[in-house]
Amino acid sequence: MIGGFQNIAKIPELKKRIFFTLAMLAVYRLGVHIPTPGIDGAAVSAFFAEQQGTLFGLIDMFSGGALNRMSVMALGIMPYISASIILQLLTVVVPYLEKLKKEGEQGRKKITQYTRYGTIMLSIIQGFGIAIGLERMSGPGGAMIVPIGGWGFRLLAIITFTAGTAFLMWLGEQITEKGIGNGISLIIFSGIVVRFPQAVGNSFRLIQTGEITPFFMALLVAMMIAVVGFIVFIERGQRRIPVQYAKRVVGRKMYGGQSTHLPLKVNTAGVIPPIFASSIIMFPATIANFLNVKEFPWLQTIVNFLSPGHPVYTLIFVMFIIFFCYFYTAVNFNPVDVADNMRKYGGYIPGIRPGKNTAEYIDRVLTRLTFSGALYVSAVCVLPQVLIYQLNVPFYFGGTALLIVVGVAMDTSNQIESHMLSRHYEGFMKKGLGRPR
Repeated sequence: MIGGFQNIAKIPELKKRIFFTLAMLAVYRLGVHIPTPGIDGAAVSAFFAEQQGTLFGLIDMFSGGALNRMSVMALGIMPYISASIILQLLTVVVPYLEKLKKEGEQGRKKITQYTRYGTIMLSIIQGFGIAIGLERMSGPGGAMIVPIGGWGFRLLAIITFTAGTAFLMWLGEQITEKGIGNGISLIIFSGIVVRFPQAVGNSFRLIQTGEITPFFMALLVAMMIAVVGFIVFIERGQRRIPVQYAKRVVGRKMYGGQSTHLPLKVNTAGVIPPIFASSIIMFPATIANFLNVKEFPWLQTIVNFLSPGHPVYTLIFVMFIIFFCYFYTAVNFNPVDVADNMRKYGGYIPGIRPGKNTAEYIDRVLTRLTFSGALYVSAVCVLPQVLIYQLNVPFYFGGTALLIVVGVAMDTSNQIESHMLSRHYEGFMKKGLGRPR
């Protein structure tokens, strides 16, 4: 593996791409610390310190701490992700968008353009909502977060937040085009892993103060390594459906006759289901923070039931994850289209008739596979609650953030390895990290 890293320096193009990616990520991290004009930074930091476990905490994780500081990039890349998801969902119900999706490169460019427009619209709406909310908020000491409100501050906040998101969107596209890996994913990745040194420092502090014994910490580290290995194992897992192509003669040449396979991932939906599930289940607790729940006993009961660590919260969270796993898989993967394309090019699954029977067979296999993937995602996302609330581990590990970090790291390593293999160098490992099982 060390030799694989040494080979990177021998490929000028790959080295240039990696340096460009690191430089762009450094620009992003610099922008996270630029404050929004007209906001009391100390008051807003104190306010968001009390919002962990709510929707604000989830959004702050994806923004890399920018929301906590209320910087110019406070919205992060979430408006772009939301716009992309909305466009994907609309592709199923809007014939025009479905047609664009099938037109190849030109259609994808048009959908990307619509996604950008949607990102700007969502940023304006969210920026306006945040500006209104900030005017009404105050820190724990009673200090107003916005000392001087009004339409002047609102317009300035909308322009600032929208410009920050647009810049991040451009930054992600530049990384994808001129750097290495998926730019948007790497921005989220860097926002999550930047907290890792602080977590390590807190762990050593807990050992020094005696809150955690060295033996217990060693067990936790071993468990972390095992969980990461388990995630890599499942994410690389595939169900390969054998596909046979019939021979056909075109002119003097013979085509087809080869055997291949249709790969179906165990976790087809990725990290979208836990993001959706977390957003929905955290919404009541977020609204309750703006209300005096002590005046409404029934509302206090609901908030307690939907608090992390409660069995009801865990059950509903898992149900939401399973639902969104099936929903998002159905949106992204259409067995009917796959079966039609196979029949069009003379392909068939041995023992299964082409057409409707093939689509039903693929759908049946995918349904069973999605259930296994949903259980896997649920187990990883419930892990932090077990550690914190059952085993009294005083730090966060697992969940959506871990799925994103491991997934992006594997995808980026695959792209680096592809560049190295195309230059006749071996990858990081002799058998290749990115090759599916």
